[in-house]
Amino acid sequence: MRAHDESRERTEPLGKARFQIVIDCHDPARMCAFWTAALGYEIEPPPPGFSNWDEYWRDVGVPENDLGGGPDRIADPTGRAPRIWFQVVDEPKTIKNRVHFDLGASGGRGVSLEERKRRVQAEADRLCRLGATQVQVFFEEGLDHFAIGLRDPEGNEFDIN
Repeated sequence: MRAHDESRERTEPLGKARFQIVIDCHDPARMCAFWTAALGYEIEPPPPGFSNWDEYWRDVGVPENDLGGGPDRIADPTGRAPRIWFQVVDEPKTIKNRVHFDLGASGGRGVSLEERKRRVQAEADRLCRLGATQVQVFFEEGLDHFAIGLRDPEGNEFDIN
């Protein structure tokens, strides 16, 4: 028996994975404002020992001309959900997202379909006042499901159900 078998590839994680979601955009401050309101998140404070993110990135070695963009990341105040970083990119969004957020606002199937429709539409209306655009209603007679498709201020698709 060999003490270490290099031919076997590691398939299990080293531990619980911590991750962030990265969304390419043109205006991180605008996206932070919208998504903090949509998700109940907050602007993520800089790491301990730094008074702001620019100071932190300066310490990392990021060039000065890449600093000063304002808030660009948000975090769940409970620490349970992943943080979101809005990364500035030059190119515009050109195709449909391959991944999108589904926001739960209906209360689930324990709530009547009519009440779920009311709750989902009310949340869609709120997010539209914040800069989203309603795109589509997903409802089919006889199906116990109701959702609304929207786009955030930079055109990224998301749903409320």
